[in-house]
Order: sequence, then C-alpha cells, then structure tokens
Amino acid sequence: EGMALPQRILFPPEEICMDWQQRQRPGAGLCNLGSTCYINVILQCLTYTPPLANYLLSRDHSQLCHRQGFCMMCIMEAHVRKVLHSSASVIWPRAVVRDLKFIGEEFEPDMAGDAYEFLRCALEAMQRACLSGSSNVDISSQTTTIIHQIFGGFLKSRVTCLRCQAVSDSYKAFLHVLLDIK
Repeated sequence: EGMALPQRILFPPEEICMDWQQRQRPGAGLCNLGSTCYINVILQCLTYTPPLANYLLSRDHSQLCHRQGFCMMCIMEAHVRKVLHSSASVIWPRAVVRDLKFIGEEFEPDMAGDAYEFLRCALEAMQRACLSGSSNVDISSQTTTIIHQIFGGFLKSRVTCLRCQAVSDSYKAFLHVLLDIK
C-alpha cells in the first residue's frame, strides 16, 4: 500500500531458500592477510547466511553474468564455494583483498578497516552486480534482486497534517541500517 509495484521481478522470492539446501559442515577458516580481520569477519557472516550461500552455490549468477572485469557476485560465489568445499582448514581470501578498491574506494589491503563499512560496500557491490545485466530498471524492481530480498527492507515515513489530519506515507529502500545499541 502506497508503494509502486515493480515492473519486473528480478529474482522470484519463492526461489529463496532460507534453510541450507545441502547439509554443510563448517568450512575452511580465513587467514589474515595483513590487516584483513574486518574483511574476514564479514566474509564469514556472508558465507554462513543460508539463503545467500544457497544462491551462490547454485552458480545461477555466474552462468548468466556478462560483466567484464570485477563482479562482486562472481567473487562471492567463488569464495563461498572455496570455503565450503575445500578440504583445507584455512584459505586465503586473496580475490576479495585484490579487488578491495572496487568494493569500496576507502579500503586498502594493508590498512585496517571498519567491518560495518566493508559490509555496507560489499552488499552495495553485490546489488550492483545483480542489476548490471538489467538496463532501465525502475526503483521498485531494483528491490527484487536476491541481495535486496535477503538483506534489504523499507523505511516507512509518515507525515500527518496537524490541521486536517491528512496522512502521507513514503517508503525508502535500504540494504543496511545503522543502529545505536547502548
């Protein structure tokens, strides 16, 4: 109610599997490549998010990806497969560290960073990758990517006129919300 309907559904919500499709043993750990612990913690969180991992393990994205050069979804797909299917106890997240400048301009391989900022930039890079093959996608359709459906939401703002009591609602899509916890 009050939101524009998407012109296209980019990923059908009924295809999102919230539970692990395959039984997963704990995968390989991540080696710290200098000051990359903030990256590793986010990669571990993303790797063990079942709906994302299920999608990445299906290889649906890379089979259709026409992107030249950097693609965060392809990098995450390779990373999750490597972590969950490796017989090694530790792996090095070299591809992610190599492409840090494409994930977020503020990140450099040899400098410590903020985990929340890395998560924000990684989610936005994955969202861009999901939208890259679709031109002229309306704003409502952009919220139907697999990334937005797993991690995103909507903020509803309501304004009520003090004089006539008329109510006006507006919605804004988000991929991340920063909350102060005391």
